[in-house]
Amino acid sequence: MEVINLKDLEGFMSTPVEVSIKDHQGGDQAPSLKKMVENIGLCPDQTHLRIYFDKGKFVAVPVTATVTHTENEWVAFDHSSELEYVMRKVENTHE
Repeated sequence: MEVINLKDLEGFMSTPVEVSIKDHQGGDQAPSLKKMVENIGLCPDQTHLRIYFDKGKFVAVPVTATVTHTENEWVAFDHSSELEYVMRKVENTHE
């Protein structure tokens, strides 16, 4: 496992992905969404990585999360909230 590195996410830019946030405590799970990654960057106080799907919609991942990744999947685990953020490349964005 490693820390968040913006270079690891370059391959996801302008790419259709499936995004999900999973609760390791077994709580309610939000459904995964198919979106197009439009931009990736740090929030103003640099505590979270923002993965933008359009100008106003993004997922914020704490920069303290540990990361595992492959060419087609990026997973960040936040130990303090016990949430896992998963982004996988997919064929298209049709829901």
